[in-house]
Amino acid sequence: MMIDLPGSDASARARAALDGDDTPLGSRTRWAAELLTAPEAPRDDDLSEHFVPVFLARHPQGFAATLEQWRGLGPFTVTEYQPVAHKSWVTLEGPSGTRSTLSLTLDSTGLIRVLHLGPEVVTPAVHGWDDLEAALEQPGVTWSALVTREEGGTTETLYAREADRPMPNGSSYKLYLMRALADAVASGSVRWDDEVTVTPALRSLPTGDMQELPDGTRVSVRETAYKMIAMSDNTAADLIQDLLGRDAVERAVVEGGHSDPALLRPFLSSHEVFEIGWGAPGLRAEWVAADEDGRRRLLDRIAGPMTVRGSDLGATVHQLGLDWHMSAWDVARVLGALADDGTRDTSGAVEDILTAYPGVPVDAARWPRVVFKGGSCPGVMMFCWLLQDPDGVRYTLVLQQRADDQKLIGDGQFLRGMGGRVIGSGLLSGTSR
Repeated sequence: MMIDLPGSDASARARAALDGDDTPLGSRTRWAAELLTAPEAPRDDDLSEHFVPVFLARHPQGFAATLEQWRGLGPFTVTEYQPVAHKSWVTLEGPSGTRSTLSLTLDSTGLIRVLHLGPEVVTPAVHGWDDLEAALEQPGVTWSALVTREEGGTTETLYAREADRPMPNGSSYKLYLMRALADAVASGSVRWDDEVTVTPALRSLPTGDMQELPDGTRVSVRETAYKMIAMSDNTAADLIQDLLGRDAVERAVVEGGHSDPALLRPFLSSHEVFEIGWGAPGLRAEWVAADEDGRRRLLDRIAGPMTVRGSDLGATVHQLGLDWHMSAWDVARVLGALADDGTRDTSGAVEDILTAYPGVPVDAARWPRVVFKGGSCPGVMMFCWLLQDPDGVRYTLVLQQRADDQKLIGDGQFLRGMGGRVIGSGLLSGTSR
């Protein structure tokens, strides 16, 4: 659902949509928006029941002080409301007409994990592929894109820009993990109700929330896989990789149609990328200098609890090979293979996991099936969608960006928004308006 209408009707209808959303996401978003408009700012004691503990812990001076700064930009009027699965975005207009976006993410317990107020990110309309090119062509940013249409086993390229070039992709590597898991379930070597165990050696950094579970916590494979895909949980991904084994995932890379599987050997866990990329500088130098066997030995040496913290992440490292490199065509192929896995899986679990989070507001009547994955690391951003129409025709959209300066990429709202523009434009099905 997206409310975006001209004039005062836009505000009235957006406010009505927010007020009328009685889902847990809607209730939390409404409460968060009201924080900025209530007569008085709440005390920190009044906030604890709404946020995960680590959120408030990141504000040692108290989050109420931050809220007071935000409130000083108001009073605000709600002009747009976009809820998607466990995330929402509220566009707020201040007294001078300046627009800001309040973004919110729930964790798996229904508490607020992310709440951020920043300037509105404006995405231009897309009426043709030249509009997409003009929007993505930015100094210092390398990008690629691919749009395909598949019907009856035949794939047609609707648009391609550098789609054969390997690019760092951040968390889209989890698509290969999901493929390897689907294969393991199909063969009977893993069951959805099997359990994985959280240990210090398998704990990673966010995104996600499984890294906060106590040591020894046991979680079903199904729930772990759901969090890996729908919430892009890094610890969940590392638990699945540990369960399956690195060799099985590397086979999935080959079977998933990667154009150069050597780029993903050894197949890194998120824990390993964080530890080598932002741990001791000597680790990065060793990684760059080593061949595949040397890199595998390095991974054996760093096995154990993570020493890197989220605050250590800084300079980009994707140019050192510390990421998961896939071309847009590689992404499209693994997306298609996963969609086939979802069709074949009689339990319905694969389909439920793949389609849990569409990434952007999508017209369900027009696109009843959507598979989505995003990915990011410092200097890396990508979003990909497989959309299926009511006639079973599949469309794939892949957008990738990389830069040596993280500031040029930002937090992904722009690239995600451009994906939404393409999906809503009619270009996929030839009904552009």
